[in-house]
Amino acid sequence: MIPFLDLKGLNAQYRAELIEACTRVIDSGWYVQGNECKEFDKEFAQYCGTKYAIGVANGLDALILILRAYKELGVMNDGDEIIVPSNTYIASILAISQNNLIPILVESDINTYLIDPNKIEEKITSKTKAILPVHLYGQTCDMDKINEIAKKYNLKVIEDSAQSHGAYFKDKRSGNLGDASGFSFYPGKNLGALGDGGAVTTNDEELANTIKALGNYGSHKKYENLYKGVNSRLDEIQAAMLRVKLRYLDNEVEKRREIANYYLQNIKNDNIVLPTVRAEDNHVWHLFVIRTSKRDELQKYLLDNDVQTLIHYPIPPHKQDAYKEWKNESYSISEQIHDEVMSLPISGVQSLEDTIKIVKVINDFN
Repeated sequence: MIPFLDLKGLNAQYRAELIEACTRVIDSGWYVQGNECKEFDKEFAQYCGTKYAIGVANGLDALILILRAYKELGVMNDGDEIIVPSNTYIASILAISQNNLIPILVESDINTYLIDPNKIEEKITSKTKAILPVHLYGQTCDMDKINEIAKKYNLKVIEDSAQSHGAYFKDKRSGNLGDASGFSFYPGKNLGALGDGGAVTTNDEELANTIKALGNYGSHKKYENLYKGVNSRLDEIQAAMLRVKLRYLDNEVEKRREIANYYLQNIKNDNIVLPTVRAEDNHVWHLFVIRTSKRDELQKYLLDNDVQTLIHYPIPPHKQDAYKEWKNESYSISEQIHDEVMSLPISGVQSLEDTIKIVKVINDFN
């Protein structure tokens, strides 16, 4: 069976360095907010090109804390509106709801699956305070258009970079394309921890300091609490793991690009719509997502031929029970995307032999 993602194999490449990093933490006697976290924050900020990075417990918390910090700073208030794509993983929307803010869904482009900037302005009201673009599957959104709209209406831009570690838009990386950005280091991400983890990046010192305090019980100084904060901290062992893997992230992305390019050049099947890529160096291929009206049939056929695939994501957010208030709303493009997309195997340890087999099996499907 060709696995969708061989996590064990991915981490085996760095096994000796990961063990050394873990041992270093164990021997230090300091397991929360120590040197590994400080160094990772510096290294990740440098990688993204931002002044600040703040490690947090996970990617959802990263987005929640950005919005919460803006509320503490008086930029947003309960009931304000945040524009977000209707085609995304539900975490992007949960972060808004959990801050007593209102998610305003905007359809995505059927070709890129990213928020359609041409449909944003019609959703802006006097209550709109931010745009939250999601760099889905590893490709950055059209940030020139989004930032132009944000500037026109004095809105914040909060990137959801959970799937786009290392991706560029023109000369800047994901995480440095707006006012702040949330990252996830879930194990399956291009930069994945060996557990959960996340980070916020920003160039805003006041925002960075507020997020640091909020994620540490609302405190900069022990037992002195400025805010009603939470416990959302990247732990020392995960920070140490991520420091190792960050050094190899660009190599990992290049391997993914090689597989993606092979897929793009060699999959020849009229039943299948291949991904649209605006610029080759812009996409980091967290996922290679095809689209077909015969998805269930194709997925079963691939499994029967020892190829594992996944669906990201089968149910759009507005059809989830968590958001019953949207059940009767229609976002036809998002619904089509969620009904037709399927993710093919892609990773830094996938062999050329396996990639060739996947293509052959797909091309034989009718």
